[in-house]
Amino acid sequence: MRVMITGSAGFIGSALALRLLDRGDEVIGIDCLNDYYDVSLKEARLARTKGHDNYTDLRLHLEDRAGIAEAFATHKPERVVNLAAQAGVRYSIENPLAYVDTNLLGFANILEGCRHNGVEHLVYASSSSVYGANTKMPFSVHDNVDHPVSLYAASKKANELMAHTYSHLYRIPTTGLRFFTVYGPWGRPDMALFSFTKSILEGKPIDVFNYGKHRRDFTYIDDIVEGVIRVLDRVPEPNPEWSGDHPDPSSSKAPYRLYNIGNNQPVELMHYISVLEDCLGKKAEKNMLPLQPGDVPDTYADVQDLVADTGYKPNTSVEEGVANFVKWYREFYSV
Repeated sequence: MRVMITGSAGFIGSALALRLLDRGDEVIGIDCLNDYYDVSLKEARLARTKGHDNYTDLRLHLEDRAGIAEAFATHKPERVVNLAAQAGVRYSIENPLAYVDTNLLGFANILEGCRHNGVEHLVYASSSSVYGANTKMPFSVHDNVDHPVSLYAASKKANELMAHTYSHLYRIPTTGLRFFTVYGPWGRPDMALFSFTKSILEGKPIDVFNYGKHRRDFTYIDDIVEGVIRVLDRVPEPNPEWSGDHPDPSSSKAPYRLYNIGNNQPVELMHYISVLEDCLGKKAEKNMLPLQPGDVPDTYADVQDLVADTGYKPNTSVEEGVANFVKWYREFYSV
């Protein structure tokens, strides 16, 4: 297949591109290499695709309407995976308009590209953040998610609504993936595992929010990528049993689906830190701090729909995943 990946220099996008190239797909990668975090890490991820004849590297902002339209018209992707976004819950409080530009305007440009170029299937990144103030566990795609607690979460919920509109009006098959705390080698420096590892190795204290009582459904990068590929290969059909009298948020009479991709095993933050300390052979000095604005105390993914429709369930333990990350980190940064 010819697959367009936005956010191709990102953590998930770069790993996905390599998997698709390895199985013989053609990949058109789009990334603007913004400086939200270390650009050299993004460049190093992209360098892994060098030498692949089937990889096209485009430097574009999603909000560049003309540029995105030209990319679609020129390369004619059969399927699209939209992973580009302004990420981060806390940063959305400091810089909300960045989320409007990329996550809303940019996503609209992607939808228009799909509409006008006969794209067979759009898969896009949503987030576990959409569950917001919900407290019923585990989080299910069949639950209402109308109470976001950050603009980042609201922008991802908006993406799901926008995608449904295009599925309904133009019959574009769309699938939204709610990712749960992705971690692993080549990860994002703004995420806890990366920043904790750096600080512990440098002998600096780490900030432990919510006094370490967070529970997160940490999901390993390889499991995320496998889930994306399983879904990408399965073009959604309208759900004939869907009823407007009792509307199920996860499907529709349009070709539209939502899935959680999570490990289905929430882990307390203090255990996560303990596993990291064991892998590093060094204890962390901890600053115990309250819950941050926009954060939620717990995440826990119900993945029954993913398993039922794709036969796949993420299963990498944090012990294995954190050890793999630490090994990569020491090699990459020569620590």
